[in-house]
Amino acid sequence: MPLTVNGQPIPEAAIVFELDRLMRFYAQHLPPEEVRAQLPALRAKAREQAIGAKLLIDEAARLDIQVPAGDVDARLRKLEEQAGGQAKLEARLRNQGHTLDAIRAGIESGRRVDILVERLTADLPDPTESEMEAHFRAHAAEYRRPERAQAQHILIQPASGSEADHRTARNHAENLRQQILDGADFASLAAAHSQCPSGKRAGGSLGWFSRGMLVPEFDDAVFSMEINEISETIATPLGYHVIRKTGHEPAAPAEYTEVQERVRDFLRHVRRGQALAACVNELKTKARIEETPAE
Repeated sequence: MPLTVNGQPIPEAAIVFELDRLMRFYAQHLPPEEVRAQLPALRAKAREQAIGAKLLIDEAARLDIQVPAGDVDARLRKLEEQAGGQAKLEARLRNQGHTLDAIRAGIESGRRVDILVERLTADLPDPTESEMEAHFRAHAAEYRRPERAQAQHILIQPASGSEADHRTARNHAENLRQQILDGADFASLAAAHSQCPSGKRAGGSLGWFSRGMLVPEFDDAVFSMEINEISETIATPLGYHVIRKTGHEPAAPAEYTEVQERVRDFLRHVRRGQALAACVNELKTKARIEETPAE
């Protein structure tokens, strides 16, 4: 037990979960290279947040916070819908070594913490316009609009990991590529053949994306292409892609009005974080936090 709070272990999975949440949040506000540069600090913060989460869970239980009737059932129903029904959800949980009762208890515990956090942050004022503008001026480089590309693609996935199935998938993708080069409509072929949801939903369009948002092989291809160019068949861990680049924007300074809501959300997040940190710090003074060096 390398890390314990009041005698109870903090699993490594809890720290990884907090790190994932932090990275997803900061990815919405900072360029990918800035997020990568901050990774060591984010790991340390994730550890502290995992400790804080445990302390908040215990505090919510101590306060006997009640979860509104139906909340847990509603969230379980959503999980069932995502899994394709209750039987499939239970089968998936069994494969992962979990039970429905344990998931229910986890949801209820999480909702208690949500309610506690809502109470702790309910009276926080919103950032003022002058605070937002001052933050933007001080951090303008962090809000710089990154280089972006826009593309359509067709994804063909092999039926299995066998060499024969990979060869069949690649041949299918290359045949579609040749049809496009011969004048066939890209969107129509994407709707008929692509195994990415974007095919039927948007003719294969992925919209705008910046570097680091997609798998590296796809990124490398798109950002080296000219607008309207058709790629070679690109292999990625997802399968085989044929790509048509449809737009490109170079990196550029952002205008305040473009990122105003991002600034507001970021400052709200910081303010909520400060309020929760104050609460957690107080709880820490009463807690026993121990770390045992790994053998």
